Amino acid sequence: MQAKYISYQETGSFSKLVLDYINDEAQLRPFYSYRPDRDGLAQAIENRNFLGDRNILVDVLKNQYRHIQTNKSVTKNIELLASENTFTVTTGHQLNLFTGPLYFIYKIVTAINLAIELKMAHPDKNFVPVYWMATEDHDFEEINHVSVDEKNISWIQTTNGATGRLSTKTVAAAVTAYKGYLGISKNGKHIAKLVEKAYLEHDNLADATRYLVNNLFEKYGLVIVNADEPALKKIFASIIADDVRQHNSSKNIDSTSNQLEEKGYKTQVNGRDINFFYLKDDLRERLIFEDGKYVVNHTDISFTEDELLAEIASNPERFSPNVVMRPMYQELILPNIAYIGGGAEIAYWMQLKANFDFYKVDFPVLLLRNSALLIDKRSAENLYSLGFSLEDIFLPVEELKNLWVKKNSTAQLSLADETRAINSIFDQIKLNAYKIDKTLSVSTDTAKQKTNRLLANLEKKLFRAEKRKHEMALVQIENVKKRLFPNGTMQERTLNIAPMYVNYGEDFLSSCIENFEPLGGDFTLLLP
Repeated sequence: MQAKYISYQETGSFSKLVLDYINDEAQLRPFYSYRPDRDGLAQAIENRNFLGDRNILVDVLKNQYRHIQTNKSVTKNIELLASENTFTVTTGHQLNLFTGPLYFIYKIVTAINLAIELKMAHPDKNFVPVYWMATEDHDFEEINHVSVDEKNISWIQTTNGATGRLSTKTVAAAVTAYKGYLGISKNGKHIAKLVEKAYLEHDNLADATRYLVNNLFEKYGLVIVNADEPALKKIFASIIADDVRQHNSSKNIDSTSNQLEEKGYKTQVNGRDINFFYLKDDLRERLIFEDGKYVVNHTDISFTEDELLAEIASNPERFSPNVVMRPMYQELILPNIAYIGGGAEIAYWMQLKANFDFYKVDFPVLLLRNSALLIDKRSAENLYSLGFSLEDIFLPVEELKNLWVKKNSTAQLSLADETRAINSIFDQIKLNAYKIDKTLSVSTDTAKQKTNRLLANLEKKLFRAEKRKHEMALVQIENVKKRLFPNGTMQERTLNIAPMYVNYGEDFLSSCIENFEPLGGDFTLLLP
């Protein structure tokens, strides 16, 4: 595949905060530690003060991989994590069914590529790409479906617990439906076999996801972490205890959120007084403080302060961080240098820096994941034949139609010259009327405005009439836009890897690895 790069701004799909971060706007600098560039990363490596336990991390990973046959790259990277000169580059995501939208794939590719770039820049150190599985999330409705060929495949299941612990016994129907889309081509059969083994031969969603993602990316040494582990939670226990009692994260994050909003940025998350859930069996419910006790929401479970501290000390795995404390847990147990996230993630991480500073945990370099649009051969040919550049596809469909009509119409469709001439006449009338009676100038302005509205409506009618003459071309524009922006949204936010893998096989992933530039600062257009 070939790649072309355009600015994120040209896509019209990224928030002001993200664009300002990329462009190094000064008012955002207090909300992160290092710039997302080579110098910033070098500073982060130099200053990294890892508070976790490398040996515990390695032991946990070896245990989690014990039933998976890994290649040498993964095994070596896990072993390297025990070394003081090894660091991680991490991305995290929910356990979406069959990997979910394409941007999940792009996150991992960005992490892999950044680890490669860092190794080249710092050959005396090691950098391990990590996928952090959000195994403790409990919002199953967010992850239980996938879009293939504009159709949704869903996994019907009822649960209130951590999704990583969810049994895969009921997923067979969704696997069958997914395989039906993949078909009988060589590529389709290959990924179908991976999916079948992942979901039908593993007991829970965490193990199934690890198997599938490992098989897609093991050649690049990707290490997959499930932090729903007692040994890892024990490292986090003192922060859990302090934050539950003192509400430090709530105060710090509220203050930062107010500062960001004052600067005109939209905040992504809201902290609570207690930013932890109680996690047990099929239960993950908020921990709240009421009537002098710590209560697990929607249950009869409650603790005095002494009982709560004892529970944290003896069973830290039962305390699950929410979205504002999960990043700190991650940075505490991984020797991490950079976190790869989407626009919304970058925004909410910036709400967290003050809390990291409070707990003296290093804040990583925040790096916007690579984003891409794969433009198939047919769509590219359509765009070129219509006289558009590839970048034009990001324009709204009506704007594309209007541009095409203006370029290809022999009729005069603009009444701008006529409007200017008529306005000049009205200005002269207004001057004459003012000399006769000052109050008549208002009537003249009213007549002028009414005439301008009539001319504007007439111009729209001329456009509509001309569009009807070019229906075939305009339908073609609509069809290209629908193919590349399914459901009116970015391709990467809707489509699953399935059609890409069926059409291009392993070449799709290797092309992403080859063409994504994690420090390039641009949006990627991929062409077969």
